[in-house]
Amino acid sequence: MQVTRPVGREAAAKKYDILSALMAHGLAGEPQMQRLVLRLMSLITSRYNWQRDELTVGQREIARLWCVDERTVKRDMARLRAMGWVVVKRQGARGRVSVLGLDLQRMLLDTRPAWPNIGEDYVARMSDRDLAPKAPAETANVVPFRRHDSVTQEGLWGKMRARLLSEDAVMFDAWLAPLTEIAEEAGQGATVLHLAAPSRFHATYVRTHLLARLQIAARRCDPSVQTVRIEGP
Repeated sequence: MQVTRPVGREAAAKKYDILSALMAHGLAGEPQMQRLVLRLMSLITSRYNWQRDELTVGQREIARLWCVDERTVKRDMARLRAMGWVVVKRQGARGRVSVLGLDLQRMLLDTRPAWPNIGEDYVARMSDRDLAPKAPAETANVVPFRRHDSVTQEGLWGKMRARLLSEDAVMFDAWLAPLTEIAEEAGQGATVLHLAAPSRFHATYVRTHLLARLQIAARRCDPSVQTVRIEGP
């Protein structure tokens, strides 16, 4: 089952599953992560619109809910965006509050190591979810790569490959293992990583469906990374 917004007949169960994953992840982490997850859960349970995938609330309101100052709100929300859990859907302008959304797929990927703490039944239920994007029909001719034995952690791309493999081996084999590093440009405190895909179709698919995941992995390996670019033949 693909990770989608929890709406419909099973919406309530899906919401509890996502909140349970966040809870387990937070409890397994350091105190700073526990506070961050608790604060996010407070926003989800009190202000998040599940059906529209929208979180519209100002810093002052969040500060009141979290019992902190607005500077702490700004810092923690920036951290949640950097993690890829919170995304900006529409930037606020002329005094209007930004409209935010949640990347549920990213949350489930990051919290998966803590699922066994909830129970085997939860792990079995959540493992049925397809955390990788659905591939189009044209991918029937794509031959998965099997390069697990050659995945090293040397260099930025090497560290990213190891991280991405640990998140989703099936998706990694099909779409990310074939990518090769072209160049790593560094300048003025920002790094741009250039990767090459084996075909134009492959490059288009990765740009469309997996670029956000690549950029999050890059920034977690090296905070100076500004973006990842996918080049085709």
